Amino acid sequence: MNDMTPFVSKPKDWETDQEVRWCPGCGDYAVLKAVQRTMPELGVKPENTVFVSGIGCSSRFPYYMETYGFHTIHGRAPAVATGIKLANPDLDVWIITGDGDALSIGGNHTMHLLRRNLDCQILLFNNEIYGLTKGQYSPTSRVGTRSPSTPFGSVDRPANPCAFALGSGARFVARGIDVHKNLPTVLKAAHAHKGASFVEIFQNCIVYNDEVFAPFTEKAQAGAKQLWLENGKPMLFDGGAKGLTLDVNTLTLKVVDVTDGDWQAAAVIVHDETNRGIAHMLVEMPFGAYPVALGTIYNSPAPTFESAVVEQNAKASEGKAADLQTLIGKGQTWMVDKEPRAE
Repeated sequence: MNDMTPFVSKPKDWETDQEVRWCPGCGDYAVLKAVQRTMPELGVKPENTVFVSGIGCSSRFPYYMETYGFHTIHGRAPAVATGIKLANPDLDVWIITGDGDALSIGGNHTMHLLRRNLDCQILLFNNEIYGLTKGQYSPTSRVGTRSPSTPFGSVDRPANPCAFALGSGARFVARGIDVHKNLPTVLKAAHAHKGASFVEIFQNCIVYNDEVFAPFTEKAQAGAKQLWLENGKPMLFDGGAKGLTLDVNTLTLKVVDVTDGDWQAAAVIVHDETNRGIAHMLVEMPFGAYPVALGTIYNSPAPTFESAVVEQNAKASEGKAADLQTLIGKGQTWMVDKEPRAE
């Protein structure tokens, strides 16, 4: 079992000697630094930590973390992570994936990991494009996105990662932004959750989809377009001048003005991160008309997959002695001649 005493480390202890190789200006650099800054605050040990990735730009991540790591195959990081966690439930497992890796070829694996509630952290870097394979549209690309595979503009309706996670039974869903100062807070909340933690990170691809999130990430727009949620606090944004209320007639969220800071008079609702229905509404608010919900959106722990497997195996082995030779000898057996037969 792991020693529960918090481990003292520095961000430098989590950096490898490998050259970090992404395009200059890529948002992945900011996410990497945020994770490396966060790990010491978790009090965990590098030798008890595993980063698992699939295929894509983000999937180079394990090379840059001074931990154990697996750079696996396209879309299968959840399957490998499940095997790791079942083999050693004490390990701290992180999955690094992208919108293409997790939601196209890996959609099936991501769904099952979430519904099973494996205790791990899933960081989905969403840049709404296939970066590694040179800019084709991805499952999260918006309608009208022009790319080598959609030269006249995509006609696909994009997938919503957080809505997908909630629909798959995720018990923890959060959002962050690659360069935002609050990203480490989101990562710490995800790690504190016992079970599958799903974090969508809006990540800028400077080469193939630059500034796609600018309408809500640019400094001039951020206050009016970002809603940072905090459990037990009113859903306020734009410096407290606006908030969200629940229209009881239509059962939808609505933006309201807040006068003189009196959010109660404006009927602004308080964030309850255990409310799954409101969480669905928050992740499906359309860009533009509403702010983007960020931070911990939903957090309602449930028993984990690996704990159930460990418990089941323990019950199945009660009163039984481990004897490999007896097991091999059960059922149909046969002898192999010691000497070769004559021709």
